[in-house]
Amino acid sequence: MSPQADDDERAGRSRRWRPARRRRLIRVALCALAALVLLTGGGMTALYLKLDGNISQIDIDAALGPDRPADSPGGSLNILVLGSDSRAGANGSYGGPDAQEGARADTAMIVHLNEEHDAATVVSIPRDTLVPRPTCERGDGSTAPARERSMFNEAYTVGGPVCTVKTVEALTGLRMDHYIEIDFKGFAKLIDTLGGVEITTTQAIDDDDSHLTLPAGTHTLDGEQALALVRTRKAIGDGSDLSRIDVQQGFLRALAEQVSGLGVMSNPKRLYDLADAATSAVTTDSALGSVSELAGLARTMEGIGPDELQLVTLPVGRDAADPNRVAPLAEESRQVWRALREDRPVPRSAIVDASARRDGGGSVFAGQ
Repeated sequence: MSPQADDDERAGRSRRWRPARRRRLIRVALCALAALVLLTGGGMTALYLKLDGNISQIDIDAALGPDRPADSPGGSLNILVLGSDSRAGANGSYGGPDAQEGARADTAMIVHLNEEHDAATVVSIPRDTLVPRPTCERGDGSTAPARERSMFNEAYTVGGPVCTVKTVEALTGLRMDHYIEIDFKGFAKLIDTLGGVEITTTQAIDDDDSHLTLPAGTHTLDGEQALALVRTRKAIGDGSDLSRIDVQQGFLRALAEQVSGLGVMSNPKRLYDLADAATSAVTTDSALGSVSELAGLARTMEGIGPDELQLVTLPVGRDAADPNRVAPLAEESRQVWRALREDRPVPRSAIVDASARRDGGGSVFAGQ
């Protein structure tokens, strides 16, 4: 066996000894789909028409045309998942500062499902990463020229979901088969519908920007508090977007532990409320723009066990010209995208230890 193959094999085995705190994250990263799985299981198909109408859609394929990376062979899927503060859709504008009113994509993940759909890799992209942005169409029909160095989340402000997908495909060389955007306000409503989320913090959080003040200890967060937590950054770790990603992952793990014990199947009204909140919170590409398609994707992901998940953050380092930004580490990033193209786990040599990024090396959440 070659050294590279051996490394990849070890990486594949490494997923089996990842601690329980990282399990089931992928299903909660797409938490809006969980209610749809339950809905399908409950046989409440009469509600599909109403719930279908909640879902905003964007025809990404038509907007981007044929000049895109080739689709991966076999049945593997690449899904771009965004968390944003503005719900774009067929009846709204796709970009431009006036139309988007300063909308931002604060959270971005590429979810890769392997050809057999029995394993997945999730790659988080820090919003402050400097990347090349291709030419994009603004919401007013004008053209934004390409830039060699642009913050990743600026693609959304410039040209909405279409420009973001175009930027990701240029960055990775991978075709995005699907797009799912979860509106943060809709996410907050979903949390309220769930009855809040209990977390335990190891340190006080006081962030004027996100308007969140929490002493150390156990708290049940409502939707607005949960939204403030997943968007906080300056009050934790080193104040970077990388620290925010760690907090988001910790929150999603806490949410995952609680979702499975809610017993919503025995409460039809709560089940409907969850499905209504979930579908109202998402924008998808046209191919996913129905309850049946989203539920089918959710069922596929539901079959992926905790030992078949790999969670990584795009390998980045401080930008040499701008210490307030980060840039992809060239060789490690190439390894990440090559692994996804070849439908195999990301090798350990490309994974940067998240604990090395934290100020003091500890998690904000107890037991993590």
